[in-house]
Amino acid sequence: VSGGQGQSKQSIGVKAGDWIEYNAGSTGSPPPGHETVWDRIEVINTSATKIWINVVAEAPNGSLTTAMRDIDFTTGDVEGWIIIPANLGPGDSFYDMLSNSTVTIQGQETKVVAGASRVITYVDTPQRHKEWDKSTGMFVTTNDNLGNYSFTATAYSTNMWSVKILGLDPAVFYVVVFVTIFAVVDVLVLTLLLRRRTRL
Repeated sequence: VSGGQGQSKQSIGVKAGDWIEYNAGSTGSPPPGHETVWDRIEVINTSATKIWINVVAEAPNGSLTTAMRDIDFTTGDVEGWIIIPANLGPGDSFYDMLSNSTVTIQGQETKVVAGASRVITYVDTPQRHKEWDKSTGMFVTTNDNLGNYSFTATAYSTNMWSVKILGLDPAVFYVVVFVTIFAVVDVLVLTLLLRRRTRL
């Protein structure tokens, strides 16, 4: 479906091999499998409107669990808003099958996430505050209040975008640093040579 105010977009912004990791935590009495301290989502495959993911979760005791899930934008199976259609902006919406409702993006802002400046969209409800990376549709922050327990997760590492150092890719940053150091050393050597010639 094409874009526009209030209209859903079905574009997929992730691809096979993409992954993202989160620091997580829960309070209260979460159901089995939801009491985690670390999570990783890896995209296994995609189709025109569907995404298959592998979710790895670490419990407080260090044990790991793995679960295969699929996201289907056509049916609204977005698995607690884990991944939504890419490039949704304020006023755009997606359908959530579990709540049988349309969820409208409330706003967006630019934030540093997992080492890079990203455009982040968000929805804030009494039960859930969710933030997504706009261009991929992947959630980067969640704060869920689900009755007798709450769950939080914040992304800290991913291969979907590059870490920036002072706004530059690491390779570019280190080239700039090397060239700068080389230029400073060159000037110092030239200055010393000129001083020596002056003394002679």
